[in-house]
Amino acid sequence: MPKLWSETIDAHRRTVRDAILEAGWALVTERGLMSVTMTQIAAKAGIGRATLYKYFPDVEAILAAQHERHVAAHLGELTVLREQPGAAGQRLKAVLERYALICYHRGRHGTEELGALLHRGEHVARAEQQLTALFGELLVEAAATGELRDDVPADELASYCLHALAAAGGLPTEEAVDRLVSITLAGLGLSDSAT
Repeated sequence: MPKLWSETIDAHRRTVRDAILEAGWALVTERGLMSVTMTQIAAKAGIGRATLYKYFPDVEAILAAQHERHVAAHLGELTVLREQPGAAGQRLKAVLERYALICYHRGRHGTEELGALLHRGEHVARAEQQLTALFGELLVEAAATGELRDDVPADELASYCLHALAAAGGLPTEEAVDRLVSITLAGLGLSDSAT
């Protein structure tokens, strides 16, 4: 098959897949998990049901794929913040602030039922491992420069950050999220000069 033809087919498949993911997410957000059918998703995506089934077997698989895409995008954002120039403490603060806001906004979208469906499985465990590693790298760097405590292993502090900031999902305002981040940073012993 010619390269141009192959690239065109791949681009078309990505476009169709993206349309399915976005249609499924929009419908579930609007109507609830139990109220959405594959027929409705196909209609909203502008494709036939037979085509939809070539991509996904059921609504749950569509939602899981869309969630995985969201998680990858968030990890990408956090990685960009980690790689910014500046002191490790400043970059750590930026990463923790963004992660807390991600958790806060995640708490505003969807239902408990949807959260229970999506926040399980191998891709979520992998994402948590990547987050812990990302936090851990910054913590090691900041501890090496004397910007934060070094009396607790970085992997334990990273786990502390991950779980403490996940509480942002239940907070009422972004101001409360800011306070949670400040408390978390204080627990890390991040010096005021570092932030």
